[in-house]
Amino acid sequence: MVHTEQDRWSRVKGRLRASVGEDVYSSWFGRLDLEDIRDGSVHLSVPTRFLKSWIQTHYADRVLQCWQAELPQVSRIDLTVRSAMRCAAPVKAAEPAREERRETRAVHEARGTAAAPVSASHEALGGSPLDPRLTFATFVTGRSNTLAHAAAKQVAEGRHGDPVMFNPLYIHAGVGLGKTHLLQAVTWAGNAAPDRKVLYLTAEKFMYGFVAALKTQTALAFKEALRGIDVLVIDDLQFLQGKSTQAEFCHTLNALIDAGRQVVIAADRPPSDLESLDERVRSRLAGGLVVEMGSLGEELRLEILKSRVAAARTYHAGFDVPAAVLEYLARSITHNGRDLDGAVNRLLAHSKLNGQPVTLEMAEREVRDLIRPQDPKRVKIEDIQRVVARQYSVSRADLLSSRRTANVVRPRQVAMYLAKTLTLRSLPEIGRRFGGRDHTTVLHAVRKIEGLIAKDNALANEVELLKRQLQE
Repeated sequence: MVHTEQDRWSRVKGRLRASVGEDVYSSWFGRLDLEDIRDGSVHLSVPTRFLKSWIQTHYADRVLQCWQAELPQVSRIDLTVRSAMRCAAPVKAAEPAREERRETRAVHEARGTAAAPVSASHEALGGSPLDPRLTFATFVTGRSNTLAHAAAKQVAEGRHGDPVMFNPLYIHAGVGLGKTHLLQAVTWAGNAAPDRKVLYLTAEKFMYGFVAALKTQTALAFKEALRGIDVLVIDDLQFLQGKSTQAEFCHTLNALIDAGRQVVIAADRPPSDLESLDERVRSRLAGGLVVEMGSLGEELRLEILKSRVAAARTYHAGFDVPAAVLEYLARSITHNGRDLDGAVNRLLAHSKLNGQPVTLEMAEREVRDLIRPQDPKRVKIEDIQRVVARQYSVSRADLLSSRRTANVVRPRQVAMYLAKTLTLRSLPEIGRRFGGRDHTTVLHAVRKIEGLIAKDNALANEVELLKRQLQE
């Protein structure tokens, strides 16, 4: 591919980002690559069928318009999947193809009278306890969690034997941003269908089950039970410890994916950062759809507070929180969703026990310890690569490649320097994230840029500008 095509692609991505906004762009277009331009058609690729389907349905015209602004002769966008996705194998070779999936079923059957049998059935399979409040009906969506919510619903609405669109689905986010809520919502909705078995396990429960099976010499039965599940849901994978347990998890993951069964996983970091896990497991996890749930914006925090107050009002009819108090809480409590729940519970307790209405003064007093200083932004290596590539008009692929031309070497060294100074990643980890380079290469780049900054004011200013962009 000629360099001018990559330049055009960079400009088109800039138009697209400006058109849809940074959050939407990161969710849906961050992994969109240019393959070729020929005969008036632009050939783009994405890693999963889910992303392809979503972009074609919702953004095809927008992408075409951005390309036509750059190249008026473009008349068509051709979107393909970069790698073949695994599908469920047919039960019999002679069985006719299944009909198209029926219209989306309601996924809120896990509420009310349905909750008890669903929960009992789930726990009979050996699953971790489910919270009846954590359903899709109570999950509040916003810009930071739209993709994760859409993917989770896609899994929940699947039927036994349907082709698996993306596998595994891997959701990662910080504490209190809704990972467990989504995973339990998938379990409630999936188990409400009579022909599916959805098992929700915390990493701790998975470890306990495996160790207990070894002690009682029922390990084979434990493995077979797990591999008979239609959808396996694992929460808090970062807590998975022990070589034998990790090996069994790897075998189970491979067996389920190879058999066309769905796996859904949540953790507090992306697969590449789970350094305690074997490289093969990280690679398999990264091969599915990896979705990050971002921090809760103020608008989303306000909607969550409104929904929690409405839920409390069903049991406490006189409970009311003025709009000014809700806005104050949404503006002031920024850390995570659990703090928002805690704030509503405190106001409810104070109001009911003291018989006093909720006021702004009372709210300020009751939640003052939940108002925490804003954590400094955690800079990611992927963000560094993206910002540096944009600054120097090269692609992220160039930074990861083996190219040694001057216009690529310097940006690559700057990116490595920033990765070392702005993140806690080790030199070997940084090297691995820059195309599998040796740690000595990273060390050389860091020392080179340090030396140049000391005597080159222009470069020093460039690096400071990049730091500010990454830390804003």
